Amino acid sequence: MQIQSNFVTAVKTSDGKDGYNAIQLGYGTKKSVKKPQLGIGKKAGIEQPLRWFKEVRIKGKGESVKGEVENLKPGTEIKLDQVFSIGDAVKVTGTSKGKGFQGGVRRHGFHGGPKTHGQSDRLRAPGAIGSGTTPGRVYKGKKMAGHMGASQFTVRNLEIVGIDKGKGLLIVKGGIPGPEGSLVTITKLGRIKGYTPPPEEKPSEEEEQVESSSENQGPSKEITEQKPEQSQEENKNAS
Repeated sequence: MQIQSNFVTAVKTSDGKDGYNAIQLGYGTKKSVKKPQLGIGKKAGIEQPLRWFKEVRIKGKGESVKGEVENLKPGTEIKLDQVFSIGDAVKVTGTSKGKGFQGGVRRHGFHGGPKTHGQSDRLRAPGAIGSGTTPGRVYKGKKMAGHMGASQFTVRNLEIVGIDKGKGLLIVKGGIPGPEGSLVTITKLGRIKGYTPPPEEKPSEEEEQVESSSENQGPSKEITEQKPEQSQEENKNAS
């Protein structure tokens, strides 16, 4: 996932007029930004035009939470490596892909009617939806055909397996809701239980054998090279 820097555009505290602790984050940019969005960025002292804004509540009460909120001033840049690290568990919230108007079989997994006994045209029909006398109506929330997808969806307990600070990439293991290029919210849940970093790469057995054989051949070469250096007188004496 492509992660750009987030900027703190507003800070809300429980002591102020808002009555709760939260921060407003600004993200992304484009050529033409509407004037209200430009005004929020200028008020926070941010030069680049921001496109999206998201308010994040800060849970908890007391002086500790109040101090954390006050330390985040408008205009502060929050980078990728300041929040996430390899081995973190996160949840990703986004808008699922829109499927349009769908029937009960695809939308809710209905099995459909029987194929025999004159039911040739009722295979994908929903069937009865309510009784006549009691209750005499259809209950709210009844599973029926309708608009499918294009709603908020959250996937929890995904694992961060890689971070590229230079390109601003966050590599997440698991399914991400929404189509490619859509906007998602990533929330850190904590560390994965029993997480161990991947082992370092070790040389293969063939490489080790080559290194060991070259080390064994070294001293023999040095010995053979020293023999011709002996003088002729030493050779006569030796004979």
